Amino acid sequence: MFPAIRAGQDSESMLPVRAAADIEYLVKESEVVTGKPGRRFVIAGADRLVYRIQWHPIGCKVQRLDSAGNATCTAYLLHGELYAHSLGEALRAGQLFTPTVR
Repeated sequence: MFPAIRAGQDSESMLPVRAAADIEYLVKESEVVTGKPGRRFVIAGADRLVYRIQWHPIGCKVQRLDSAGNATCTAYLLHGELYAHSLGEALRAGQLFTPTVR
């Protein structure tokens, strides 16, 4: 479905997120495979900002993660509001990626 790329020094395999509809699919795929809520998304850039998105029927829970994987900020957004968030901006710029599910 998506060609994987290698990103960063840790050589973690990352998938590009190409469309807004992919976010819901990728979150649900991760939850089914791992049994853990949500999925990590990375905004490619100098800072490599990491977010966890949990999908709900009426909206999403978006958490900014620090380098240890701890949430530093949490926002609850309606689905349409997600695309006005910095994640939506990164998606439109082709800079949104997610680690492959193991």
